[in-house]
Amino acid sequence: MNFFAAALLPILFVVPLFDILTYFGILPFVIRWIGKLLTFLTRAPKFESFFAIEMMFLGNTEALAVSKLQLMKMSKERVLTIGLMSMSCVTAALIAVYVKMMPAEYVVTAIPLNVINALLVSSLLHPVKVAPEEDTIATIHEGGGREPFFSYLAESIIGAGRLVLIICANVIAIVALLKCVDLLLGILHPSLSLELILGVVLFPFAWLLGFAPTEAFQIAQYMGTKFITNEFVVMLQIQDVVRTWPAHMQAVMTVFITSFANLGTIGIILGCFKGLVDGERNTIVARNVSYMILSGLLVSLLSAAICGLFVW
Repeated sequence: MNFFAAALLPILFVVPLFDILTYFGILPFVIRWIGKLLTFLTRAPKFESFFAIEMMFLGNTEALAVSKLQLMKMSKERVLTIGLMSMSCVTAALIAVYVKMMPAEYVVTAIPLNVINALLVSSLLHPVKVAPEEDTIATIHEGGGREPFFSYLAESIIGAGRLVLIICANVIAIVALLKCVDLLLGILHPSLSLELILGVVLFPFAWLLGFAPTEAFQIAQYMGTKFITNEFVVMLQIQDVVRTWPAHMQAVMTVFITSFANLGTIGIILGCFKGLVDGERNTIVARNVSYMILSGLLVSLLSAAICGLFVW
């Protein structure tokens, strides 16, 4: 839970700061022009392209929190695309921690790979055609009227605090639910757990990544543990031995676990959308949790596979 607290507290500072930039039109200007450049490179809509890069520096929670205005102006189908992308990021603030625990070259490689693959996988799982007239960047003063600055700032600060509380409640509920499932599985058999089950499911994919069966099963177990808990749990388990592994195993394992794709992140994302958007947009995200889980797994596997192709 300390990890989630560290991830959520910056919202209280980041959201008001970015809302100030939005109020004065600075953030919409940056999104519009950087989005145009990224759209030329990725062929994705302006905001989706910018959001992928934004997550890389801020993390999924903060990137969503500072995007409330845009999310409320977008169609619900595009909002779901943002939800799918949010499963596959890593914040720049944690890179220094990651590189102390894992091989630095593969940590750095994982970050742009996750950005590219998040755009690719989300477009494959949930293709949305965006007309040119819909590919716009929202501004706070659309339609006339201008709320006083300090009134707007106070609302932003209150909204940030409310958002943190909603996210915390969602995360606690999901972690408690997963713990109950683990306890029930333990009653059926002492060695049975969600991590073991997911490890078995992921074994064929680990084998396809180029490992012998015994190595593939070990890698799959680490993958399952990471997805059920978070990347730090696995990093703590392997940080003393990972650099003794063959280069291919180091590369695949490091790239796979360097992301926020885990079940706890589901709670964070659902909490974000609950606090940021209206009922219709929140409902479409909540109804597609299975797609979000699949998106996170596919992006992690695809990034690991691409890196593994070049490291043997």
